[in-house]
Amino acid sequence: MDRERAIKAVEDFLTAVGEDVSREGLKDTPARVADMFAELLGGYSDDASRHLSKTFAVRSGEMVIEKDIAFSSTCEHHLMPFFGKIAIAYIPGDRVAGLSKLARTVEVYAKRLQLQERLTAQVAEAVHKNLAAKGVLVLCEAEHTCMTCRGVKKFGSKTLTYSVAGDFPKEKVAEVLSLLK
Repeated sequence: MDRERAIKAVEDFLTAVGEDVSREGLKDTPARVADMFAELLGGYSDDASRHLSKTFAVRSGEMVIEKDIAFSSTCEHHLMPFFGKIAIAYIPGDRVAGLSKLARTVEVYAKRLQLQERLTAQVAEAVHKNLAAKGVLVLCEAEHTCMTCRGVKKFGSKTLTYSVAGDFPKEKVAEVLSLLK
């Protein structure tokens, strides 16, 4: 990220809304906001394959489910946060990833300007591709502050998305969804 350019953009924005960027309370705000976005959008400089490359051999093809992976992301439409939990269910080929690597994969894609639908699909595709999983199902439940703090202001409303990659058996979809309730 071009930090100096981001700082200047925040200064310009604050000036555009009628603020005095030289006043005491705002003096360091442009730099803080630039640093905040560098953290919130740090996923652009990371790659899921780096995390999913550490694998372990397995003989069983039974399903693996990791649920309640908390995340926060930034909506690309309003630059407002959305946050929630992701569950990843996959049927391994002959290798599995360490469980923390699945959570790190979520972070790679959550720390970008996002749509929930895209985030869900990107995680599913990354697990499928990098683990050579037979099938993957990712379920994402999130609350969007662009819906709760502005616009329709529907506090507590949540959006569910799921994405399937590979040959995830249709009969297993209902089973996984019931396990995740």
